[in-house]
Amino acid sequence: MFFLSWPRSLVVALGFSVAAFGAVAAGPAKPIFVLNSLDADISVVDPVTFKQIKRIPTGKEPHHLYLSPDEKSLLVANALGDSLTFLDPQTAEVQRVVHGISDPYHLRFSPDMKWLITAANRLDHVDFYSWTPTNKTEPLKLVKRISAPKTPSHLAIDSKSSTLYVSLQDSNELLAVDIATQTPRWKIKVGEMPADIFLTADDKHILVGLTGDSVVEVYDVSAPGNTGAKLVKRLPTGKGAHSFRAWGDKRHVLVSNRVANTISKIDTQNFTVVDKFPGPSGPDDMEVMGDGKTLLVTSRWAGKLTMIDTETKKVVRQVKVGKSPHGVYTLDHQPRQ
Repeated sequence: MFFLSWPRSLVVALGFSVAAFGAVAAGPAKPIFVLNSLDADISVVDPVTFKQIKRIPTGKEPHHLYLSPDEKSLLVANALGDSLTFLDPQTAEVQRVVHGISDPYHLRFSPDMKWLITAANRLDHVDFYSWTPTNKTEPLKLVKRISAPKTPSHLAIDSKSSTLYVSLQDSNELLAVDIATQTPRWKIKVGEMPADIFLTADDKHILVGLTGDSVVEVYDVSAPGNTGAKLVKRLPTGKGAHSFRAWGDKRHVLVSNRVANTISKIDTQNFTVVDKFPGPSGPDDMEVMGDGKTLLVTSRWAGKLTMIDTETKKVVRQVKVGKSPHGVYTLDHQPRQ
């Protein structure tokens, strides 16, 4: 059973579609959202002045966020709050809060828009929710819970909505799940402390960031059925390889090296590091802005959002946000592949 709490000032017409707010943009500059995991709130940053303009309360430990398929709601997963906060990505207004979601640490929509899948990091399971936005009382319904020991961390879904990949951080494994049947296909051992995972545009290779090491492991996942994955390469990037963000050209991807305080740019055609940027104070999640030249990264240990000019490879601005900033997002961004 899921319970919805609505801000009094907000009138929602139907389900997840918030037409009234979608038509009222905050101007040409789209707000930047930063999740402050240890403050249980979100910093909203003006992209022009690069100043924090407000804080939005959430449930405990907001870590990751994801845009709904209709692009009208930004979902913030509050792990210890067992809830999802829905925001208008243009106005930064809270649309609704969905309670009763078990430990949502990481989350992904399937490309076919049928499923919202969450990783329960501290409870060792992955949940499949059917998504029916027109159902105002229960838009999310738990369909299947899959055991995923130990410590499911990050999720990736192929472009055909057929396979879900899950990194298991504390058992050093990678799990593949058949989405149609919600049953495991295979599980393999990987390197130390796998965190974020990134599936290449052709669905043939998956990159695994090893936070307990200094490399990204590359696996061939093109074999059909339950064949499993084959290790192709261990690519040195920097100590604490952690989070990925596509460059936007379907070829390159960034990885933040949290301990090394660097960000590496990887060519996914030959799996080599082709560039490197600074990443001060424990770089975590990243966003590549629409101009293709500006990189945002959360500096986890400093409580700041950092702006990097990718042409000069220099930090150009920083803004103080909350404690332990994690996820970052803006509508003004490069493609996710």
